[in-house]
Amino acid sequence: MKSLLRVGILSLAVLFATSSFTFAQKRGGGKARPSPNAEVSQTIGTTVVSITYGRPGLKGRTLEKMTPKDKVWRTGANESTVITLSGDVKIGGTSIDAGTYSIYTIPQGDKWTIIINSKLSWGTQYDEAMDVERISVPATRDNGQVEWFTIYFSDLSDTSSVMNLRWGDTIVAATITVK
Repeated sequence: MKSLLRVGILSLAVLFATSSFTFAQKRGGGKARPSPNAEVSQTIGTTVVSITYGRPGLKGRTLEKMTPKDKVWRTGANESTVITLSGDVKIGGTSIDAGTYSIYTIPQGDKWTIIINSKLSWGTQYDEAMDVERISVPATRDNGQVEWFTIYFSDLSDTSSVMNLRWGDTIVAATITVK
């Protein structure tokens, strides 16, 4: 009888814990977000690079208003953009250890600074003291307009791929290299 009572209590505890966990995982209270979340990943060699981010839309606004020049931008919307590296990599030639980081950027015209930061938080809670690296990369303009901020990979090889940040008419490209 005591063991049956223990099993019952344990079962209830597991039920409450899992239902609380499921509730906590719902973002936005079950409502559609104005800037929906997205996730992209790419395996380079044996290293997996995964990025989770919010996708703001221009919605009639200018890119310059949304990403002010020379100011830290959260590189997306909502929570900070998160990059997880299953192995050590080089981003734009700068070594980054395996781990999970936030990505921030500083738009600067024809070049942007990508900031790899160790603090994971709501995107506007940037803490410069938590910067792991700052990497300067080129930004180019394209005649096409992309309404929704997008991160994607291109130019895949056995040892590298290019991570592209694309919004409006701007493309910021950083090569990720593995050993």
